[in-house]
Amino acid sequence: MLHKTKGIVINFIPYRETSIICKIYTEKFGIQSYIENGVRTARGKNKIALFQPLTLLDLVVYHDDKKDLHRISELKCTAPLTEIPFEIRKSTISIFLNELLSKTLKEQTENESLFFFLYQSILTLDVMQDHIENFHLIFLIKYSFQLGFAPQQAEEIAVQFKEFGVNIPVEQETKRYLDMLMHAQYTDQIEMGKTFRNHLLDVLLNFYRLHQEEFGELKSLAVLREIMS
Repeated sequence: MLHKTKGIVINFIPYRETSIICKIYTEKFGIQSYIENGVRTARGKNKIALFQPLTLLDLVVYHDDKKDLHRISELKCTAPLTEIPFEIRKSTISIFLNELLSKTLKEQTENESLFFFLYQSILTLDVMQDHIENFHLIFLIKYSFQLGFAPQQAEEIAVQFKEFGVNIPVEQETKRYLDMLMHAQYTDQIEMGKTFRNHLLDVLLNFYRLHQEEFGELKSLAVLREIMS
């Protein structure tokens, strides 16, 4: 059956000579996999650029709950990203976000709140001009609310680290900044140095590891640390 839905491209892998299998987080069906034939040829109906990570799409898809792999009937780019692909800080953050989403988006069901949080976050990053350096920290906290394990205050993180033996200090200054980030908007200015920003990132990622199975390490982390200094 055909359905209209919005989607956010997560990633794709080559399939056979000319096709791809693409993971897309959809408004109606959660995370789904689609096979797209002929996209890696000059004569393909749809271009490979439409399947780049975090591309925002309008889709018409064939969906069958009994299948793990679906097909796309029609698609178009909803809102072309004008800065994320070209501005080094934004592209670095987007690579980090994409890897984070690929590890944590598991549900194959509709979640309108989560979908539009991600959709608007991507659009916000694309148009932001100032205070980009803390975007990933604020995103991690906001996203944890959507996933259902966010702390109400920083003290909860410190307690959980102690309980589960996470050897990262969460001292008073760390708690103060975490509490600030929990109430911050993406465009808010929160002054901090590179070393402390990376410390907060370590705290938040280890908090994710406590609540997300098989979270593991992020390959994009080293570049993010360097660029967002």
